[in-house]
Amino acid sequence: MDKRYFEANRKTTETNITLKLNLDGGKIDVKTTIGFLDHMLELFAKHGSFGLEVRAAGDTFIDFHHTVEDIGILMGKAFYETAGDKLGIKRYGFFLLPMDETLVESAVDFSGRTFFAYNVTFPSNKVGDFDTELVGEFWHAFAQNAKINLHIILRYGTNSHHIAEGIFKCVAKSLKQSLTITGTEILSTKGLLE
Repeated sequence: MDKRYFEANRKTTETNITLKLNLDGGKIDVKTTIGFLDHMLELFAKHGSFGLEVRAAGDTFIDFHHTVEDIGILMGKAFYETAGDKLGIKRYGFFLLPMDETLVESAVDFSGRTFFAYNVTFPSNKVGDFDTELVGEFWHAFAQNAKINLHIILRYGTNSHHIAEGIFKCVAKSLKQSLTITGTEILSTKGLLE
């Protein structure tokens, strides 16, 4: 297995993001200037048992879109890089997570091919000052850059905060499962997961 640690910076005219990821645990310290996103990324790292440090600044005076999407891009790249050659990983992960009245399902395949399915409807457009549509934008950017199949399904739920929280926790659990090392071979008849 290649390195399971990633550290990089992504700087554009819209955002400046530094991210550190350790698949095997470590410090959790997230400051994105977007309170709700900080909360989601912190619980994502906690429930996935990942070490995650993020610093982000962006053009949030416009809205949160660029910052949320760019963090998703860099975090996806982090998971792609830390998965390495994928030698010995389980490859697949899935989880069904209850969050009070909400039930969320997610499934992951570290195939090297990107596909994103998102069957989620939020009952409200915002949680505080955070646009709930940005949850889907984040995971879409993540899946593209992690080069994974990612399916997220909301079975049911009535509280937008619980739905978002359920999604981040559920995907964390699926990712952790899929990246667990259980063997010494690449789990593909092709002999390669790019």
